[in-house]
Amino acid sequence: MDSVTKATLVEGKGVAGSVDRSRRRQVTLLESESWNACMEELGTEGDPSLRRANILVSGIKLAQTRGRVLVIGDARLAVGGEVKPCERMDEAIPGLRAAMRPDWRGGVFAQVIAGGDINVGDRVEWDEAAAEPGQVQSA
Repeated sequence: MDSVTKATLVEGKGVAGSVDRSRRRQVTLLESESWNACMEELGTEGDPSLRRANILVSGIKLAQTRGRVLVIGDARLAVGGEVKPCERMDEAIPGLRAAMRPDWRGGVFAQVIAGGDINVGDRVEWDEAAAEPGQVQSA
């Protein structure tokens, strides 16, 4: 994964220019706080890009959010479920796969229901404004 400061989300497809597209898993999101908890638990440091998620967010909880709609800038994402960490996580950092299993630390996958540009620093919030807004850390 290459870090960028902005990306375009395309309705019904995912991140513009991404070769890894599916109908259900158009975009993957990871919480910065979850990543940091995993690193602390493992007593190591690693760049969140090792997770290979499309969007890194902070200040918003992703666990147990299946069916909710996340708003990032003009884009709207319908959370489809939890991303289960695979064996590649242990190849990156030994023990990472197990550390990511609790509390949806591996992130979520979503479908783009309204496209738009997103930028580092954009507000991230649930459509019903029930959660505190966070912001994009990396796209």
